[in-house]
Amino acid sequence: MADQEQADIRLALARLRQEHEDYDAAINAMIQVGSEALRIQRMKKKKLVIKDKITQLEDQILPDIIA
Repeated sequence: MADQEQADIRLALARLRQEHEDYDAAINAMIQVGSEALRIQRMKKKKLVIKDKITQLEDQILPDIIA
C-alpha cells in the first residue's frame, strides 16, 4: 500500500472516529433529555454503520495475518 493511500485511510479513520464519538455524545444527551426511543434507535444504527466503516478501514491498514 502506498504511503499516500495509507495516510488518506488514516485521515478518514480519524474523521470517522470523531463522528462516532459525536454520535455517542448525542445519543447520551438524547437519553438524558428523554427523546423518543425511535429517534435514539435510529441514531444508534447510524453509529453502528460508522463503527463498521471504521473496522473496514482498520482492516485495510492492518490486514489479518493467518499464522
